[in-house]
Amino acid sequence: MNRPLRILVCAFGPFPGVPVNPSQLLAGDLLRLRRPALSDIEIALEILPTRWDALARLDARLEALDPDAVLLLGVAARRRSLSIEMLAVNAARAAPDAARKHPSARRLSAGGPPLLHSGVPAERLANALRRAGIAAGPSRDAGRYLCNASYFHALSWAERESGRPRPVLFVHLPRREGRPAGVSRARMGRGLSHILLALAAEARRGTYALKSMG
Repeated sequence: MNRPLRILVCAFGPFPGVPVNPSQLLAGDLLRLRRPALSDIEIALEILPTRWDALARLDARLEALDPDAVLLLGVAARRRSLSIEMLAVNAARAAPDAARKHPSARRLSAGGPPLLHSGVPAERLANALRRAGIAAGPSRDAGRYLCNASYFHALSWAERESGRPRPVLFVHLPRREGRPAGVSRARMGRGLSHILLALAAEARRGTYALKSMG
């Protein structure tokens, strides 16, 4: 590869009940973070409107940027620890978005598989975050809202790009603050940088593989 490793970081803007989305704030922190280990990684940021029609914008961004890895961030205000999502389901809940619009269909892809499973080692990442003082764990439920939908779209893109492994991961940030109780925003940023480095390592090794599940 004749260029720096390129990672797309996606987060969301406000939505009903969450006027300031912490995923957007923490994604911005990642761009400003200065760590020698990140010096050879090019981070691109995309803040998606929390709208069902923004999924087409995500698809276009993935095709245009052609990233080596993708990290998606969203907020799950009722959770108390960071959730490393292991899979996305081919389903959408009939819930209004920030524009009060509903999804056009109950399935995200008419011909797609029921599930897409990320190959990123969630338990290992969770252990590393816990050692850094951040409550975290793997999760098998990304919901049926735009977080899950964006994950399904990104995993579908990675599956199509079969010529080179493209690690994709969705992380749900807890509480309205986007971090577990007692964890500073600076520590959370460092924790997310560990995830970026793990994705970079997976991309460089070339052994990553996602799984479609029928």
